[in-house]
Amino acid sequence: QVRLVESGGGSAQSGGSLRLSCAASGFRYSAYHMAWFRQAPGKEREGVAASGTNGRTAYAEFVKGRFTISRDNTKNTMYLQMNSLKPEDTAMYYCAAAPATKVPVVAALRLSRYDYDTWGQGTQVTVSS
Repeated sequence: QVRLVESGGGSAQSGGSLRLSCAASGFRYSAYHMAWFRQAPGKEREGVAASGTNGRTAYAEFVKGRFTISRDNTKNTMYLQMNSLKPEDTAMYYCAAAPATKVPVVAALRLSRYDYDTWGQGTQVTVSS
């Protein structure tokens, strides 16, 4: 059974840090592009960061220099280190996976949710000012 489970969300003060984790199971992790998305109430789900199977990464402009995506293929786990948090980072954060056999890495790094077909349940991040 393909499964993605996020953890590490919670509350933080503006300027603080949080680290999200996404544990994957049920599929060949190293053969999948991985990404983080987020969705705030009343807003569209948007891409935050992606990690391709070739090691390349991509970030949305609004998190560049603050967030870092990484993955450990030996542990089937992806991380999102979030620093210098802002109240506008408040959202539900989702991890997602896309098979490299179907989605080119160039597409995966564009951070379109339509290229990702496996999703976790999400973890809430709340940043207060």
